[in-house]
Amino acid sequence: MELFSSAFRSLENALDYSNTKQKVISQNIANSDTPNYKAKEVDQTRSFKAELDTSLESYRTDARHFAFTSEGNQASAIVAKKNVQYNNNGNSVDVDKEMTDLAANQIYYNAVSDRLSGKFRSLENVIKGGK
Repeated sequence: MELFSSAFRSLENALDYSNTKQKVISQNIANSDTPNYKAKEVDQTRSFKAELDTSLESYRTDARHFAFTSEGNQASAIVAKKNVQYNNNGNSVDVDKEMTDLAANQIYYNAVSDRLSGKFRSLENVIKGGK
């Protein structure tokens, strides 16, 4: 028996993703003047695949059937950005874009944390018996 629904796990993973993205954006901004620094980003396709793999449960009727698990690291993958314009010093950080991404990530984080807080308030209401 699972104490919390899978929604808690999904929201926790979303917060982890947002935290990783925050660190990557901050690192890019901090290195905006570093010569030959290549901007990084969080690979969303790998993050989505990891989330999908962890949320799927499979029932196999035969040992020859494939399982819905992935081998390898399920954490968000951090990769260098591709197809970017480089500055004169070989740096590929666009500070304006990074600041925009930072603001969008903050909105995403606030929305997910509000939803998680609402889940806990609902659980608290159930524990108190609706009082």
